Amino acid sequence: MTATFTVRVKDETASKLDQLAEKLDRSPSYRAAEAIEALIEQQEWQLAEIEAGLTEADRGEFASDGDVAKVVRKYVKSARQS
Repeated sequence: MTATFTVRVKDETASKLDQLAEKLDRSPSYRAAEAIEALIEQQEWQLAEIEAGLTEADRGEFASDGDVAKVVRKYVKSARQS
């Protein structure tokens, strides 16, 4: 089952969507629906991760100072080698 609704976008965005849809042999509506689904999936994942982190924090589950220092050393070392 599907629902229909109207979305307003800039003319430039609509033009780019039309071009992309044509190149991929799909309708602009199909491509827009895919983009919306991908955004929703990404946002749901992000919010679930945030909520899980907050739940862990509420339980007092934090990284130790040593754990944090280890991660910082890893990335500072990587940055210096670049």
